[in-house]
Amino acid sequence: MAFDPQRILYEDNHLIAVNKHCGDIVQGDKTGDTPLLVEVRQFIKQRDSKPGNVFLEAIHRIDRPVSGVVLLAKTGKGLSRMNKLFHDNDVVKIYRAVVGSKPPRPADTLTHYIVRNQQKNKSFAYTTPKGDAKEARLTYKTVGLTDRYYLLEIELHTGRHHQIRAQLAKIGLYIKGDLKYGAPRSNPNGGIHLHAFSLNFTHPVSGVNVNIVAPTPDDPLWNAFGITLTG
Repeated sequence: MAFDPQRILYEDNHLIAVNKHCGDIVQGDKTGDTPLLVEVRQFIKQRDSKPGNVFLEAIHRIDRPVSGVVLLAKTGKGLSRMNKLFHDNDVVKIYRAVVGSKPPRPADTLTHYIVRNQQKNKSFAYTTPKGDAKEARLTYKTVGLTDRYYLLEIELHTGRHHQIRAQLAKIGLYIKGDLKYGAPRSNPNGGIHLHAFSLNFTHPVSGVNVNIVAPTPDDPLWNAFGITLTG
């Protein structure tokens, strides 16, 4: 299936941001499925009638079952400078998550120590330092609810493997559809109700403020939260 240009959220000479669907992989993996990076590269090559290879590289990734903003670099300068911003935590990363239990507090900052299990492709959060565990911090607040679910807005302060999923599981919250971290059943599309909602940063080349927002997926549960999803 050809890449839909309506999924482009932001584009300039150095960067392009797209709205990733649940199930998309950002870069190639052992499944052999066509990654989003390749789809967008092919789209740019055709759209811009480029005769040679198109430079396009992923600046960051989000998990396959997660939807939302993915930022790609169109130039080497854009790639190296955005990599530094992410490394230095100079990018504000906001997520939205639908959880199946009431949070222990309406809002909180969580600090855990994450250990990644490569064999299980899963991370475990601990309350105290442990071996080579990496510190993980996030802040959440409850911004909506239905009769069965709660909507959280989450700001990531670090970028660890499966960080949001592992930290929420540690405090007894499962993200809807996330069987790996405690949800009772999967979603029909195999995705989970975790969405990379926005990125905010100072453009490393132009110096202007950039705020990129990805609309949440069009499904009954996301839509049930209504206006809270728009900003």
